[in-house]
Amino acid sequence: MARFHLADIQRAARLIDPVFLHSPQYEYAPLNDALGCRVVLKVETMNPIRSFKGRGADLLVQNASTPLVCASAGNFGQAMAYAAKKRGLPLTVFASVNANPFKVERMRALGATVILEGADFDAAKEEARQWAAGRSQRFAEDSRDVETAVGAGTIGLELLQANLDLDILLVPVGNGALINGIGRAFKDSGSRTRIMGVQAQGAPAMIESWHARRKITYASMNTIADGIGVRLPVDEALEDLYPVMDDALLVSEDSILQAMRLLFRLAGLVVEPSGAVPVAALLEHHRFQSMKVGVILCGSNLTDQQINDWLL
Repeated sequence: MARFHLADIQRAARLIDPVFLHSPQYEYAPLNDALGCRVVLKVETMNPIRSFKGRGADLLVQNASTPLVCASAGNFGQAMAYAAKKRGLPLTVFASVNANPFKVERMRALGATVILEGADFDAAKEEARQWAAGRSQRFAEDSRDVETAVGAGTIGLELLQANLDLDILLVPVGNGALINGIGRAFKDSGSRTRIMGVQAQGAPAMIESWHARRKITYASMNTIADGIGVRLPVDEALEDLYPVMDDALLVSEDSILQAMRLLFRLAGLVVEPSGAVPVAALLEHHRFQSMKVGVILCGSNLTDQQINDWLL
């Protein structure tokens, strides 16, 4: 049984801070020519935290009244910090010792206490869970707390309201909140658009779990797409994912970098690796030729060094 439905997403669209809503969505001819299909961009980078995470975090924090703890690769932590600061709530974010320095700096600038623990996101999350339990504070978990998926679902709602008649929608898959929210909006609306998830080959746990219909975990991962780098899928997110994702693809690191450069060169968009994986799928696979394809560009938080190394 689904944890939420289209009506919950429609209600969320009336509650979420408008600064995160109604992001740009448009077809861009130069990309069409380069990729051999009609491409509709949904740009989730033009807001105060430069990612889609503000939608779900804002909804989640609206229901909170005590200090919060979370774990993040960086974007969810920024979103939680922004929402908690607005409501005067203390927030502690756990991030990996290898987390993106720009994201860490932004979380702190937004008022969060940031603790660096663990070699990757999942290790940091386990530290955060134990720390919160030891202090009887609420541990807010992306994709397990249903508000994160419901909030992300408002992206799907906006696409549906535009009557774009997409053949397929390519969505980055990390912990699952983004694709679960969007997928639920499309499925409950009766849309014929196919929902396809995209992950990096170096962090395939969610997609492999979806294929196997059971949780598959990894001891490590290896990808520049830190925002969707997940080793340990969340049980609730997998249950949400099974009925809403129609297909899935894994993409290489080379394709991710090519996609980032293409978006920067042709569309003038700075997109982080996690946000570029849908375009990487278009570059790597020829099955989309002549289709009308929607792509979710979910974040743009890069360090100066990453911009120099990857885009310039």
